[in-house]
Amino acid sequence: MATTPSPGNLPYRAPTWLPGGHLQTIYSSLFIRVPPVTYRRERLELADGDFLDFDWVDGPAGAPVVVLFHGLEGSADSHYARDLMAHMRARGWHGVVAHFRGCSGEDNRLPRAYFAGDSADIGCILHHVKSQHADAPVYAAGVSLGGNALLKWLGEQGDAAHLLVERAAAVSAPLDLTAAGHTLDRGFNRRVYTARFLVTLKAKALLKAARFPDLLDSQAIAAATTFREFDTLVTARLHGFHDAEDYWQKVSSKPLLQAIAVPTLVVNARNDPFLPAWALPSPVEVSPAVTLEQPATGGHVAFPSGPFPGRPGWLPRRLMQYFDTLRR
Repeated sequence: MATTPSPGNLPYRAPTWLPGGHLQTIYSSLFIRVPPVTYRRERLELADGDFLDFDWVDGPAGAPVVVLFHGLEGSADSHYARDLMAHMRARGWHGVVAHFRGCSGEDNRLPRAYFAGDSADIGCILHHVKSQHADAPVYAAGVSLGGNALLKWLGEQGDAAHLLVERAAAVSAPLDLTAAGHTLDRGFNRRVYTARFLVTLKAKALLKAARFPDLLDSQAIAAATTFREFDTLVTARLHGFHDAEDYWQKVSSKPLLQAIAVPTLVVNARNDPFLPAWALPSPVEVSPAVTLEQPATGGHVAFPSGPFPGRPGWLPRRLMQYFDTLRR
């Protein structure tokens, strides 16, 4: 286990022309170009009457598989998803973006959504992928919210996770959701990141409120301006938590890092605007299977590189390098 990359790894350093976590996060999301990727859509019908959609990049039979769990309001079209899946195609591996419920372009059917601790759906997705590629190595990567959910599943499963995945990685995961929630609900973060997320989150919640009028309070949802309000009114209500604080405390993956048995890379930039550096785990808080990488720069799911106007690519290269270690 290490807190910095070993000499053979790819250490991250932000370009000098793009300083600070906010600039790295916003610029990478809005202005760095990532080519489109053509996917094959698969729908999995679930026993509870709902469905999950998978967007695949297919490789040859027997090739390794990388499963990507996207972030809050993400999808296969997110810049980091297209970047990673393009690398899968170029490498000749299978890649798949597993959409959480309601994130594939179509609302899910049930009076529930997705959330940062939905480890049951993580397990369901990985079982499905492994059933289709029983003889191939399967690697799992989670970004932001998807990273937290994946780490939670890995910690809950312990040694049993080896049956489905050989290695895993989490990028910019909000490991301490209480710290992340309060950070996002203040100042610049609240006006920029939280406000942007709430546009689509509230729209989806209001659709659910119209379909299930006795479950959610449309007027209160429409007036919400913080994650604490939204998670109390919607996430907690739909998924059995008392309020936002109860939800954040119970689904944070940080306490479960000590129980992870599958080799797992956890990458968090120390200038990530979504999670303060003081909330990041130290080596004594994780199991020997966990490798912590906490570069000083990188922002939130950003890690841009190169001269202006910049390019993506460091993140998928680092993930592929980590997954490849097992195959050498």
